[in-house]
Amino acid sequence: MSASLLSAAPQSAQCSDRYNDVSVISPIVDLPSNLPTGRVQPAIFAHDVQMAYQTGHRKVPILKGVDLAIQPGTIQLLMGPSGSGKTTFLSILAGILTPTGGAVKLLGEDITQLSKKALAEFRLENIGFIFQGFNLFPALTARENIEIALNLKGIRGRRARKEAKELLGRDGLGDRVDNLPRDLSGGEKQRVAVARAIAQKPPLILADEPTAALDAKSGHQVMELMRKLAKEDNSTVVVVTHDPRIVDLADQIVHMEDGRLSAPDIYPSNAQPQYSH
Repeated sequence: MSASLLSAAPQSAQCSDRYNDVSVISPIVDLPSNLPTGRVQPAIFAHDVQMAYQTGHRKVPILKGVDLAIQPGTIQLLMGPSGSGKTTFLSILAGILTPTGGAVKLLGEDITQLSKKALAEFRLENIGFIFQGFNLFPALTARENIEIALNLKGIRGRRARKEAKELLGRDGLGDRVDNLPRDLSGGEKQRVAVARAIAQKPPLILADEPTAALDAKSGHQVMELMRKLAKEDNSTVVVVTHDPRIVDLADQIVHMEDGRLSAPDIYPSNAQPQYSH
């Protein structure tokens, strides 16, 4: 089972020329003014991330030197038009894709330097990934899809069954625990995928369009659950989205276009979400 992650901060403001040699830096950055004061180690740090695909004799650039830093315990939205490179960047941060240039540090670990085995172990231990296409096992029930994720983390038997049922109940699926994916709606499948990703409260949660298949109320419930993890358990959440209904739950929003990031929009950390059910 794979897992992954993402994040962002302003390209030029956070990363200056002193970061030219990523192998020797230990990035310490200032928190945004609306967040608790102090200087902290970013949970996610990307420097000069590049990605290009070869098409015949032509190289097509997708990401063009992206620099980012995301603090622990915050929710970052990555928005932008389709084809701008958002999902590619998220997949690189998750260790699913390997960049053609640059470096990515997660929790202080440069994942671009890890072996395949070490990278898989790092993802399992530290990253919860929510796929846009759900990626549920079709032959397993909703509860079993979560149990298998818990099993990989050493939680088995009665405890795994209990925790899986509790997660699904919190997601409003208490009466669907024994249903197979084919018997669930798109929104229900997405909520199972979210419950699986946040099992055991990973320090990094990366999500690709987690509210796309949900109505406004369900989408906010999912995001509020991830916000709770960020604020109570200091998890770092990165969400790729087109959904304007969830922007009130973000600490920062960064926009990607043509493989580059804009400076982030910063939201008051004590702002109360405003939305209609």
